[in-house]
Amino acid sequence: MTENSNIAIKINHVSKLFHKQKQRTFKELIPALLGGEKAVESFWALQDIDLEIKKGETIGIIGPNGSGKSTLLKLIAGVSMPTKGSIKVNGRIAPLIELGAGFHPELTGRENVFLNGVILGMSRKEINEKFNQIVDFAELWDFIDQPVKHYSSGMYLRLAFAVAIHTEPEILLVDEILAVGDEGFQRKCFEKIEELRKNNITIIMVTHVLASVEKYCDRALLLKQSEIIAIGKVNEVLKKYSNNV
Repeated sequence: MTENSNIAIKINHVSKLFHKQKQRTFKELIPALLGGEKAVESFWALQDIDLEIKKGETIGIIGPNGSGKSTLLKLIAGVSMPTKGSIKVNGRIAPLIELGAGFHPELTGRENVFLNGVILGMSRKEINEKFNQIVDFAELWDFIDQPVKHYSSGMYLRLAFAVAIHTEPEILLVDEILAVGDEGFQRKCFEKIEELRKNNITIIMVTHVLASVEKYCDRALLLKQSEIIAIGKVNEVLKKYSNNV
């Protein structure tokens, strides 16, 4: 991205189409096909999204379930590709968009730190240097050599968040997973997010916790039925959300 070095993410007329099979089982599918019924139905998860996010900005994405919030984050992360339009990202991304994504359940916490770190762009040398800091932050020394399939959802979160923030990201994507885990660790995560904000890291946060948007975000974006309904000052967008729910 060369046209504006102050822009972290530029989303240009992005739409995302999904296809959903109507019949739940193979047994239901055969009679449907023989009867001439449609086996697949399509729906737009996002439609014509235009958005620029500045470097160092914290933006909160809100909206009812099914409005396209998580889909938008996955497109920014590169996990999924848009059906129409383009997304340009300027900076190293650390996505926290799905609990335990990038973890292998049969591997230990220690092994998954290295696996997830590499997936997020760290070298083995970097991971070795930061390994103790990662496990200290996650508070998982007693379980670090246990397979993560035995971890609770809170333990997954602690390890995933700890790895992500130690990749020294320029852009952090957070999708609702901070709602998992105990209150003490949530507070610790938000303290870290505040530290990243002060260090000019771009943060995009999907959440239903409006108080978090009010406290941490510079701008808010409201999605409803796959489209942007409002974007701008946090208090104005939250008011619009309250009136549209």
